[in-house]
Amino acid sequence: MTAIRKWLSGLAATAIGVGIAYTWLDRPLSLYANSRLPQHATFETLTHIPDPFIPLALVIFVGIGLYVLAGGQLTKVHATAWLCSVSVIVAEGTKVQLKYFFGRTWPDTWVNGNPSFIHDGAYGFNLLHGGPGYASFPSGHMSLTAAVVSVLWIAYPKGRLLYVAIVLAVAIGLIGANYHFLSDIIAGSFVGTSTGWMMTALWRARLATAVHAAPL
Repeated sequence: MTAIRKWLSGLAATAIGVGIAYTWLDRPLSLYANSRLPQHATFETLTHIPDPFIPLALVIFVGIGLYVLAGGQLTKVHATAWLCSVSVIVAEGTKVQLKYFFGRTWPDTWVNGNPSFIHDGAYGFNLLHGGPGYASFPSGHMSLTAAVVSVLWIAYPKGRLLYVAIVLAVAIGLIGANYHFLSDIIAGSFVGTSTGWMMTALWRARLATAVHAAPL
């Protein structure tokens, strides 16, 4: 039960963090990014770090699946790569559903004149609205990044400083380019971390019970 208590504590901390950011930080940061930060390509470049994750996840999932079907034996590298791919796929599906449910408008206008905080003063959640103009929360980029990093964090702890740097780089890019509110990033980080943690826990549970488990 220790792990589930940690997850519930993380969920509560995320809800509190989102509430604080939504009330006091999101709008000032968006205004600052819009008016004070240089429109530098570096911010946008940082947001592209997780772009290859979804196609890579599909390739890795199928590739390792075929390898195992052909009789190959999984190494730690194989298992970690497979878990990263599954975590990404689950995180992607989860954030799509959450975006539809929360229906939050974006910081700025990007899609066919969508209503936004900077352009129209639109700020808030529109539950079950749907549509690309109402898909700011949670951040999909942070969900994908955290989905990979959380698996690597557990499997290869020696690289944790690098993982933190990657997460911070994506977050800075998203805020600096005014693509997302801080609360979107907090929520996306929790979604991705949850999927990676759960995938790894499921894998370890399967290994622990493999001797007694019924064949699939």
